[in-house]
Amino acid sequence: MCGIVGYLGQKNTKQILLNGLKELEYRGYDSAGIAVLEDGNFSNFKAVGKLVNLEEKTKDYVTKNFAAGIGHTRWATHGKPTELNAHPHAGKSSYVVHNGIIENYAKLKKELQDDGVSFLSQTDTEVIVHQFEKNLKNHKPFEAFSKTITEIDGAYAVLLITKSAPDMIFFAKNGSPMLVGINTDGEKYFASSDTPLIGECSEVNYFEDGEYGYVSADEIKILNIKNEEIKPNFTPLSKNKLSAQKDGYRFFMEKEIYEQSNVITDTLMGRLSDDAIIFDELDESLFDGINEIKLCACGTSYHSAMSATYLFERYSKVKTSLEIASEFRYRSPIMTKDTLFVVISQSGETADTLETLKMAKAAGLKTLVICNVDNSSMVRLADACILTRAGVEKGVASTKAFATQVVVFWMLALHVAKLKNGLSKEEIANQISLIREVPSHVKVTDEMHERIKRLSKRYLHGHGFFFIGRDIFFPLALEGALKLKEISYLHAEGYPSGEMKHGPIALADPELFTIALLPEHLHYEKSKSNVEELSARDSTICAISSKVFDKADDFVQISTCRDYMLEFFEMMVVVQVLSLEISVRLGNDVDMPRNLAKSVTVE
Repeated sequence: MCGIVGYLGQKNTKQILLNGLKELEYRGYDSAGIAVLEDGNFSNFKAVGKLVNLEEKTKDYVTKNFAAGIGHTRWATHGKPTELNAHPHAGKSSYVVHNGIIENYAKLKKELQDDGVSFLSQTDTEVIVHQFEKNLKNHKPFEAFSKTITEIDGAYAVLLITKSAPDMIFFAKNGSPMLVGINTDGEKYFASSDTPLIGECSEVNYFEDGEYGYVSADEIKILNIKNEEIKPNFTPLSKNKLSAQKDGYRFFMEKEIYEQSNVITDTLMGRLSDDAIIFDELDESLFDGINEIKLCACGTSYHSAMSATYLFERYSKVKTSLEIASEFRYRSPIMTKDTLFVVISQSGETADTLETLKMAKAAGLKTLVICNVDNSSMVRLADACILTRAGVEKGVASTKAFATQVVVFWMLALHVAKLKNGLSKEEIANQISLIREVPSHVKVTDEMHERIKRLSKRYLHGHGFFFIGRDIFFPLALEGALKLKEISYLHAEGYPSGEMKHGPIALADPELFTIALLPEHLHYEKSKSNVEELSARDSTICAISSKVFDKADDFVQISTCRDYMLEFFEMMVVVQVLSLEISVRLGNDVDMPRNLAKSVTVE
């Protein structure tokens, strides 16, 4: 969810870059920087934390002449959030900013180091600028850039400026968004999304994958993946910043459901090898002497933590317990020093969860936080931190934060499994291959969304909902029920499927809606029997499965998956979209449901 901006023109380049980065803050970041080439000289500024820190560093700096500038807000992937790892990255006479991941960076880096190149950062991005300057020795600037693009593999949006072409900005796009804007003054603006360009540009061109080229004061040159020159396709730019931030979606929650594929890709960046999970932010000694993992959270984070209990015990073979933070802090809990205490929070400021972290620290336990906000209170207090990289989540009802938390827990379970010999090398490799598939399984198709949209009109009345599932699909059922409660104001409960006959089935009638999670690869027959019991009592059944269920009144079919965890993520998207569409039909404010706040910072 990093952000890129670029500018070529006569105005105060520094201020244009800072203003643009400010408009990208909603995407989330942990550091920021700019580089400006003016009158043949570079000025470069970087800062960790919020943009105000970068603004303070640049307060005495002003550009007065024609300049080329690039800027970046970074979510840490390769390397920790430090000034050295912040973008832009420098060569001897060039600077680069980059979103995405360079998959073959390790190979390129070794070759460059063998040639005597020194690296300052831990990032994959830095190889781009050094590779460009290597090619610059034998080629003209744009030829060197073109050659560099053919030599890097992965997803990227790249801007590069160099003293060898001081009146140009080079660009390339593959799998990460980027656009260029123009105005009547002949200026050129780059950004990762529309918002930084609103008020500055009249028209924009959205780059397609494989396109690259350069801009100068009087030219925009674009080549496609076949190296054919193409004309830019300029379209009018929206003038509504809020609408632009929503990228055309009706609600932020809807946008956040759709962008889960991208943010999960960000969560995975730099953390997967063929047979191991790479958490550079964790010291392996964190798990020395640990015989139990205790998870503590509230709300949606509690549900992701509950999912983790299945993964830790199944894969890591480590005893795992789960606590509701608001209850744990008022007990007299027994805490032993062979326990790793893990807190989970989207914001890192949740009051009850923060207090439990303080309790664990006071008791001398090792502590870990799973969080989306760097430099939050929990991140600063815990011994270790794993950032989920979900970007800013504006919808109060969490979607992508939950998805990225579960992905992090899945990876962490495998990381611990390797340390504790819970799984074989081959089993871990198979799990990692499954994790790589998750981004493709959370993509929302038009067909699926339209199907759920039509279904939703049948679920606007009645006396309540049961969301039911077994095993790890029970916490998903709890999360599905919570989503519906939060934004539709309809009563919904999540239950383990096997608990129906222990009381809840007394409520079954045609006005009770049951949302049944039926994974093909995990306890399918048992779960099916539980749903048939509800159907026999005339409950209205909406089944979510890859297998057609003939007792269902409604059926949402997910794709055929090769593992229950992929089914988990497909079903997650279905219950999110179902809750969204029911709320829309009821005329509610999806993003700002009544009585709720995004971050609960009081008891």
